[in-house]
Amino acid sequence: MGRYTGPKWRIARRLGVNIYVGEEKTLKGKSILDRRPYPPGQHGRTRRKLSYYARQLMEKQKVKYYYGVRERQFRRFYEMAERMKGQTGENLLKLLESRLDNVVYRLGFGKSHRHARQLVVHGHILVNGKKVDRPSYLVKPGDVIEVKEKSRDIPQIKEGMELAQKRGIPSWLELDPENFKGIVKAEPTREEIEIPIEEHLIVELYSK
Repeated sequence: MGRYTGPKWRIARRLGVNIYVGEEKTLKGKSILDRRPYPPGQHGRTRRKLSYYARQLMEKQKVKYYYGVRERQFRRFYEMAERMKGQTGENLLKLLESRLDNVVYRLGFGKSHRHARQLVVHGHILVNGKKVDRPSYLVKPGDVIEVKEKSRDIPQIKEGMELAQKRGIPSWLELDPENFKGIVKAEPTREEIEIPIEEHLIVELYSK
């Protein structure tokens, strides 16, 4: 199955959380999730009690849509997380946070996850001085991520960096805005992951 290309805010409303940070859609000055805080569709306003299995699936969908990964990629990351020391759920989120496209977004080179992925795929990003065009590439402490010199005049990159500095750069990253460069200082922390996720539900789902 390919990447989802349908109405993205329909998905955000169904999940009840903004999974498209940086691409906020507003209705008369308010977030669409504030104006329509209920699932889409004819029966969206009807209160429904979700089964435990449905909650597990929803948590998985939140993470998949937020990071923009497909089921096969997600399962591969989950299997990697299982083999690591520590809690599988936290390991999974830390691995996803370490994806190159996510780090490009966190540093502000991309205005959103989608924009960051596009920059990586189109060859605008260097890792340790070499072009890396694979969004799923996992960065590690000590890696230097920078925008290619010829790409630094792209207006969206400058806008993204301004937004990121207002939003705040995660403590595990360091940004040098003048040189369009970022350094991975440490592994990502669970506390700085923005969206509300109950990762233990994902672990339970895959443990069946």
